[in-house]
Amino acid sequence: MKATPASLPVSLLISILLILGLFSCKKDPYEIGISLLPPSDTLNVLTTDTCTVIAFSVIQDSIRTDETSSLALGSMLDPVFGKITTNLYTQLRLSSEGADFGTNPVLDSLVLCLYYNGYYGDTSTQQNLKVYELSQDIDLDSSYFSNQTVETYSNLLANLNFLPHPSDSISVYGKKVRPHLRINLSKFSSYLGNKLLYAPESVLGDNASFLKFMKGLYIEAGPTNYKGSLLNFSTGDGSSRMTVYFHDGNDPGNDSLTYDFLLNDQCARFTHIDHNGYLDASPDLKRQILSHDSSQGTKQLFLQGLAGVKIKVKFPYMKNLGKENTIAINDAVLMFKNPDTDTTLAPPSTLNLVRQDSIGRVAFLTDENEGTSYFGGTYNSSTRTYFFRITQHIQKVILGSYTNSFDLYILVNNPTKKELIPDRVMLYGTQIIPGADEGRFKLKLTYTKL
Repeated sequence: MKATPASLPVSLLISILLILGLFSCKKDPYEIGISLLPPSDTLNVLTTDTCTVIAFSVIQDSIRTDETSSLALGSMLDPVFGKITTNLYTQLRLSSEGADFGTNPVLDSLVLCLYYNGYYGDTSTQQNLKVYELSQDIDLDSSYFSNQTVETYSNLLANLNFLPHPSDSISVYGKKVRPHLRINLSKFSSYLGNKLLYAPESVLGDNASFLKFMKGLYIEAGPTNYKGSLLNFSTGDGSSRMTVYFHDGNDPGNDSLTYDFLLNDQCARFTHIDHNGYLDASPDLKRQILSHDSSQGTKQLFLQGLAGVKIKVKFPYMKNLGKENTIAINDAVLMFKNPDTDTTLAPPSTLNLVRQDSIGRVAFLTDENEGTSYFGGTYNSSTRTYFFRITQHIQKVILGSYTNSFDLYILVNNPTKKELIPDRVMLYGTQIIPGADEGRFKLKLTYTKL
């Protein structure tokens, strides 16, 4: 006899309704499934935060660093994560096509101005920068990653020692201007300044020709051995630039001439990031990421931006949860805490959570579609905590919807965004400590046993 809905077992009908509700109802995602149950069945709603979670820190792959709105430059020695140094490569473009410097231009100076857009670390530590001209083309339509380099000429254009002042305006020819770094590119040699002033007319006619003639600059930060900082410089607003100051040799009275070469969002540019192989990192961090001792994740976990350190998360027995009884996940929250109250090196304001299959493909979790307030990832500075709500993801795991072996990764840098975030944080590990469990890296599950 053909079955009708009325003849279906009540438990089976409820199961079907719950599963449909999980993936179709977006009205109240915090109480998925519960509203579908008769009042008597809510007695089967259980909560646990003792599910086995394996988490440990690993070195992140390289990230894209081209075409970002700001460029990171500098060096710092982090007491936990060790030494990090960032260098930048960039083109410069004509501010006006068809530039004309006259028949007898005389170089006064060539100055690179980089406008500050924030910093991370200790700006009271001296920094060193060296500048070289690129000998290899870079292309705005190409992708560049944090581990890439570009060839340069050996001629040193600048070797500057300075103290960063990212918050202090400076005086230029008697006028106050917003904070920026000025690098004299003609102090050691007049080579580049004269190359520009005496460029053929055809080179100055358009940017395509100019970029073949002068491919760009490489700015290299000297590794620091004490504190230090990573400096952000604006590129998207067109304020950063290289200016040639000159006068007309045929007209002594015409002695205050300038021309700007722009560093803007039309310039190919990228940041190179060097973590020095984490040789200067703390022993605890080295054991996790260099010795690959995943058991250390029970004690402490580490996260770092700028293609630094990410956290791998596994739930090895999650599929077993639904073997004996059919269950519906009402809520699943991954939660963790920063034990450090020192804000000198601030933790990331937001984190990212992605899944990766057994062949390395990265995808986002279904729960992220519900929005940030639901999904999480934002730092709560008052409690020093983060959370990610992964209810739908865990239900998919239990139902066997993922045919490949998916692991989760917590990252500082979003894989789909070209952003430079230097922030880092240490977190409590996964170990259960009786009587002192606050802040443990854990998964809190609320589920209904059907």
